[in-house]
Amino acid sequence: PGEPVRWPEVTLLDGTRWAPAADRAQVVVFWSVTCPFCKRHNAHVDKLFRAAVDGGPQVLTVSRDRDAAAVRRYLAANGYTFPVSLDADTMAAALSTRRVIPLTLLVDRSGRLKQAIPGEMFEEDVMELLRLG
Repeated sequence: PGEPVRWPEVTLLDGTRWAPAADRAQVVVFWSVTCPFCKRHNAHVDKLFRAAVDGGPQVLTVSRDRDAAAVRRYLAANGYTFPVSLDADTMAAALSTRRVIPLTLLVDRSGRLKQAIPGEMFEEDVMELLRLG
């Protein structure tokens, strides 16, 4: 925490490039399709993503899975709309080498890592991240 983040180039599951918005905080969540804790956590993250569209933090999720088709099926089955990258190794090198999932990382508006939160969070705690925007 406190260190500036050097964002790598990130490709999303849909093939588009992702870049952090200069005027917004970032919430990055690492997860996996096989993790039951991630499934519950991701429901809250999706709610945060939908609520943050008009302000609030920019949300990016990073799947630790390698199978893009499995990730797409998981997203469709759960109705999740948040952006997903499979660049887990690259993102972990930039943010945190911790292998805990889910892992939620907060980057403030100045581009510094503010907090790394290991494990599943309650919905109200995830939604509290809206004020970071």
